[in-house]
Amino acid sequence: MGTPTPNATLLANPHLCTLDTCPIELATVRYVPNFGGNVFFVVLFALALIIQLSFGTKAKTWSYMIAMLGGLILEIIGYIARIQMHYNPFKADPFLMYLVCLTLGPAFLSAAIYLCLSRLVIAYGEKISFLRARTYTILFITCDFVALVLQAVGGAIACIADTKDVAKLGTNIMVTGVSWQVFSLFLFTVLCADFAVRVRRAPEYEFNVYFEGLRATASFRWFLVGLAVATFTIIVRSVFRCAELSAGLGGDLANDEVTFMVLEGAMIAIAVIALTVLHPGWVWKGQWGDAVWHMRSNTGDQGGYNGAGMGKNGSYMLSSRYEMVRGR
Repeated sequence: MGTPTPNATLLANPHLCTLDTCPIELATVRYVPNFGGNVFFVVLFALALIIQLSFGTKAKTWSYMIAMLGGLILEIIGYIARIQMHYNPFKADPFLMYLVCLTLGPAFLSAAIYLCLSRLVIAYGEKISFLRARTYTILFITCDFVALVLQAVGGAIACIADTKDVAKLGTNIMVTGVSWQVFSLFLFTVLCADFAVRVRRAPEYEFNVYFEGLRATASFRWFLVGLAVATFTIIVRSVFRCAELSAGLGGDLANDEVTFMVLEGAMIAIAVIALTVLHPGWVWKGQWGDAVWHMRSNTGDQGGYNGAGMGKNGSYMLSSRYEMVRGR
């Protein structure tokens, strides 16, 4: 079958094309998205969403769950849009849906990772850390919010653009958002590495005794590995996405499906698997809710704490244990 030759109307309005009437060069991407590969990602992320919802509600890891669900929903929508593109890659709406959703999704997954750092600081002992647990959360959630806003604004402009210049403006704003996300992830990695070094060098009396049992479990150590893997894969994906958008949607990188499936799809899939299989709901064994900002190993900040079901005596005993951590 030869390459179809479009008429003048189709050349002027490529969104009216089909694979039978126009060459693939006129499509939103210069390939027909693979049906099986995109269905695989939809199913994988849908299963992860169900598991996250189940674990999150049972273990009450609300903030982590909301961040993960936000990212997974966007990933699912994005790959459903790519399935629609398999049948007709000329339509603009599925393309824009895929572009915006898969650009925004990892920002929510990054937020879930950021939320874990403050918990880890408290689990080991806040005195060990360079920054307070609360500062880490505020810093990185703010960075993530900025990245999300930039990507969302850029995506919105790209969606409503009626000229190439406006569309390029939207793409450039998205590139800025993704670049900021890469910077945030690198900063996060540096501060995590700094904290890890401090943990290795810290004297025993600086550790938080309340989470002593948790830190000794194999599942907790695997949880740390899972966070590292998820962070690395999201960084790889974000660098790829930044390069892809910077080269333009008509560039070779944006029109290479194999590269996309490996550096976008597979990287995010690995991150999601790590963040789901090693879910804090079962790894922390009910102690996730204890590792909050006002539950620090610092006697000056815990006077108002009254954990669920602990009562006054339990609160006093826990306060005494934290005093022991500080050697007081």
